[in-house]
Formats: sequence, C-alpha cells, structure tokens
Amino acid sequence: MNFNEPALLKHWEERFVEFLKDRDSDDASHDVSHFQRVWKTAQQLIDEGEFDINRLVVLAACYFHDIIVLPKNHPERSKASALAAEETEICLNSLQFPVELINAVCHAVKTHSYSANITPETLEAEVVQDADRMEALGAIGIARCFYTGGKLGQKLFDPEDPMGKNRELNDRQYSLDHFEIKLLQIQKTMKTEPGRKMAARHSDFLQSFRIQLCRELSGDYS
Repeated sequence: MNFNEPALLKHWEERFVEFLKDRDSDDASHDVSHFQRVWKTAQQLIDEGEFDINRLVVLAACYFHDIIVLPKNHPERSKASALAAEETEICLNSLQFPVELINAVCHAVKTHSYSANITPETLEAEVVQDADRMEALGAIGIARCFYTGGKLGQKLFDPEDPMGKNRELNDRQYSLDHFEIKLLQIQKTMKTEPGRKMAARHSDFLQSFRIQLCRELSGDYS
C-alpha cells in the first residue's frame, strides 16, 4: 500500500479531526487547530527536504502527539509524551489504523516533547518534533506563550527590566522571560535542515518583537 497517497492521507485526516473533536482540549494552545498547523508545517518540511518518508505516520503523530497534555507547571510534565504515546496506541487501534504503522507513530509521539528530551530515531519522528517546535516560534509562538502565561497567572514582563539584564530570568513569573530561557534556544534543537532554516527565521521574529516591545515601553512609538 502507498501510505503517501493524497486520497489516503485526506481520508485519515478527516477521520482524525472527527475523532478528536469529541476530545478537544479547552487549552487553546493544544487544540485541534494546533494539530492541523503542525501537520501543515510537517508537510512543508518534508517538501523542502525532499524526504523519502511515510507521510501517514507523520500525519497520525501530528494529530495525536498532544492527546495527553499536562500543564507546564505539573510535576510530571516530562512524562506527558509517554502517556500520549500509550493513549495514541489505544486510539489508533480503535480507529483500525494500519497496525504495522502504529509503533512508528507512537515513537514519534513519545519523542516530540521538549521536556521529555528523548532523541527521535526515525526521520518521521524528527519531522514531527521539528514541526511541533515551530509552534513555539514566530507569531504563533508569541501568541501561545502569552496565552499559556496568562493561564498560569504570570505577568507579561518585568516593567522595570523586561529583558532581564540586571536580574535573574524567571519564566514562572514573567512570560517574556520564557523567550530567552526556552524559545530562543529551540533552533539549536532542530533535527532537519529545513527545520533549522525555518526556526532561524522565526527566531529572528521573536527577537524583533522583544526589541519593539522595549521601544514601546520606553515611550518610543516611532
């Protein structure tokens, strides 16, 4: 069977969306639209890299990688992707997904997480990891960062020292500090060449945002 056939991919994507709508998270940073964006990004990475890859494995992992989500301040946050992999296996079996691909999908789900720090062993898993990490960069990354910070009761930034030049950075207190602590480090972790290039561009956008924010905080709106 050709697992890269467009009609087959469309069929399974529609089934995944329908299945996940009933389980959609109230966390807007990990809802079905997040899964859809990750899949779109993954396809772009595959096309730019001209990868010989199983797209159906990538598709399934993109849609199920966050089937289990734990809050960023949860003590077992690093276990979320392993729990998601276990739940993914159950879900895919219930959907009668090709059984010979389930292990590969679950591996990609388990290794996608930044906090779990598990090295992906397949190209499919590398693409899924890179595509998901792009969600933390660029305009989407900024939106998700401040959304998550708001849910956790964080302040937007330290008004006296927004860039943290004269204090210890603390992204549990200030959302903007998360840029330097994690988001701007992500490009170093990208596994594919197109992923590294994409992350570099979107990291530049984060830097530009911080610079513009500091200008406005100083009263410069020019």
